[in-house]
Amino acid sequence: MGIEVVVEGLTKSFGKQNIWQDVSLTLPAGEVSVMLGPSGTGKTVFLKSIIGLLKPEQGRVLINGVDMVNSSERDIMETRKLFGLMFQDGALFGSMSLFDNIAFPLREHTRKKESEIRRIVMERIDVVGLLGAEGKLPGEISGGMRKRAGLARALVLDPQIILCDEPDSGLDPVRTAYLSQLLIDLNAQIDATMLIVTHNLDIAATVPDNMGMLFCRNLVTFGPREVLLTSDTPVVSQFLAGRREGPIGMSEEKDAATLAAEQLVDTAPLHTGPRTVVPQLEPSPGMPVRQGALRRRERVMSMMGQLPEAARTAILDSYTPAAGGARA
Repeated sequence: MGIEVVVEGLTKSFGKQNIWQDVSLTLPAGEVSVMLGPSGTGKTVFLKSIIGLLKPEQGRVLINGVDMVNSSERDIMETRKLFGLMFQDGALFGSMSLFDNIAFPLREHTRKKESEIRRIVMERIDVVGLLGAEGKLPGEISGGMRKRAGLARALVLDPQIILCDEPDSGLDPVRTAYLSQLLIDLNAQIDATMLIVTHNLDIAATVPDNMGMLFCRNLVTFGPREVLLTSDTPVVSQFLAGRREGPIGMSEEKDAATLAAEQLVDTAPLHTGPRTVVPQLEPSPGMPVRQGALRRRERVMSMMGQLPEAARTAILDSYTPAAGGARA
């Protein structure tokens, strides 16, 4: 089972530039979470701070009692072994075959024999659908295949926490749909805690149990997916609708004068009633039941009284037989 990740009061700057401040959230054990946000809002910086590759100025990241911000380097390095990290571009070595790329963490961090390494690597290659391509170089395969190879490499050390940095970047909608299903199937198989950083609305709408959004140096919200997907907060509505009208500008947030001018223009209303929350993806036929989804259902039902009405309605609809019964 995956491990809970508790983030408390995290603040990160580069020089005088504040990236985000006082971010607090909990990634529930074994569940899939997504962090949304416009480009340039520090989503990748957030991932690197969780795993201890960047040092925030304030706050804590607690994993199994270890603080990834303030603990000793030895404890941080040991805890980092619990993670699998999938980078935007796959981060593969161009001169190595896919097999050797995926085997690299095992050869680097374990003393396993080559026969055992081969068994593990081929299992992971099979899981991500790359059987037959293991001898190819990264430059000889498509971007989507490189993504899957990067995911296979993230899985070889049996991580309990998986971080995916924009796994959809450079993929067409069909490949993104396949990748989304693969992430859900993986969660069903290994019950790892997963955090996906993305600005892809299809992944956001169909994959996660929980969703958050970074904007204007703050965490706008984090919680059950239905809270964000039904939110009428202007920045959330604008982002989910992909509209120009709203607080998000080309480079950063718009100033007050620009927002006021927009409101004088006769444009379509930002909010046109409650948004339909599409069903979350289910594991493929033959896959085990997602244990994270079962835990999530119990957890969310216990907090219903704290949620907005639109989110409560969407949650109850998702758990009715007509909506698919055991949907999470």
